[in-house]
Amino acid sequence: MTLGELAKVLGAELVAGEGGDAASAAGRPVTGVAGIETASATEVTFVANPKYAGVAKKSTAAAVIVEPGFGTVAAPTLRIKNPYLAFAQVIEIFHPAPRYAPGVHPTAVIAESAKLGARAHVGAYVVIGDGSVLGDDAVLLPHVVLYPGVTAGNRFFAHAHAVVREGCTLGDDVVLQNGAVVGSDGFGFAKDDSGRWVKIVQSGPTVLEDSVEVQANACVDRASIGETRIASGVKIDNLVQVGHGSSVGENTLLCSQVGLAGSTVVGKNVILAGQVGVAGHLTIGDGAIATAQSGIPNDVAAGAVVSGYPAMDNRAWLRTVAAVNRLPEVLKQLKEQQKKDEAGE
Repeated sequence: MTLGELAKVLGAELVAGEGGDAASAAGRPVTGVAGIETASATEVTFVANPKYAGVAKKSTAAAVIVEPGFGTVAAPTLRIKNPYLAFAQVIEIFHPAPRYAPGVHPTAVIAESAKLGARAHVGAYVVIGDGSVLGDDAVLLPHVVLYPGVTAGNRFFAHAHAVVREGCTLGDDVVLQNGAVVGSDGFGFAKDDSGRWVKIVQSGPTVLEDSVEVQANACVDRASIGETRIASGVKIDNLVQVGHGSSVGENTLLCSQVGLAGSTVVGKNVILAGQVGVAGHLTIGDGAIATAQSGIPNDVAAGAVVSGYPAMDNRAWLRTVAAVNRLPEVLKQLKEQQKKDEAGE
C-alpha cells in the first residue's frame, strides 16, 4: 500500500514533509505501523499528545498522523481530526483480526433445544445450554460456556473460557474476552438468628446491550431481583467487578480493577479510571470522571471530576495533596518555633 492510498482510505489530507513534494510522498510504500519513537521509513505512526511534538519533528517514519493544525515536520503527515482513531484504523488494516470459518467442533456439547444463527463458529469443548439462542455470525472459542436460556444477538464473539450464566441477554456485537463472566451470582447474604449467613437467591439476569465489551477476568453479577444492565457501547476493562443490580449508562468506560458495589447507578459517558471503588446504592451522573484510585462513598454530580478518598473535586484534591506533602516541613517549622518560644527568644 502507498501513502496516497492510505490517505484515501482514512479520509486524511496528505502533506509532504519539509523539502518534499506531494507526488513523491503519495508514492511512498507503507508496510506497517509503529510507535513514534521506533517507526521506520515504511511504517506509519501518530501524535495525539503535544509532549511528543519534538520527537515527531525528528521522526523518519513513512508518515505521522496528526491533527490538521500540527506544524510541519521532516516526515510526511496525514492530517485528520482524530489522529488516535485514525491510527487505530491503520493498525486494523495491517493487523486484521483472525477469521473463523463456520462450523461446530465435534467436542462441543450443544443442547437440542438451543438455536444457532447462520455461520456460527463453535470451538472445541464449548457448552451451550437448553433454550439458548445465538444470532448470526457468532464465534465461540474453546471452552466457552453458555448456561441454559442465554440469548445473544448477531456477531457475538466469546474468547476462550468466557462464561454467560442462565437467562442472561446479550445484544448485537458483544465481545467477551478470556475469562469474562456475565451473570455470576451477586454477593447477597442475610444473617439468621444464629448469626449464620444465608445466601440470597440471585434471581435477576444480567443484560448487556449492543456493542458492549467485557475484557479479561471481569465479572458482571446478576441481580437478586430485577436486573443488572450494561447499556450500549460500554467498555469494561480487565478485573472489573460490577455488583448485582447495578446499571451502567451508554458509552461509559470502567477501567481496570474498578469495583461497583450493588445497586450503583452510573450515567452515560462516565469514565472511572483504574482501581476506582464505588459504594453501593448511589448515583454517578452523566459525563463524570473519577481519577485513578478514587473512593466514592456518595453521589457524584453530572460532569464532575473527582479524586481521592472520600472523593472530592479534583482541584480541591490536588491542593489537599500539595498541603499534605508540605506537612513534614510545616511540622519542623512549628517545632523550631516552639523551641524558640520556650527559650524566650
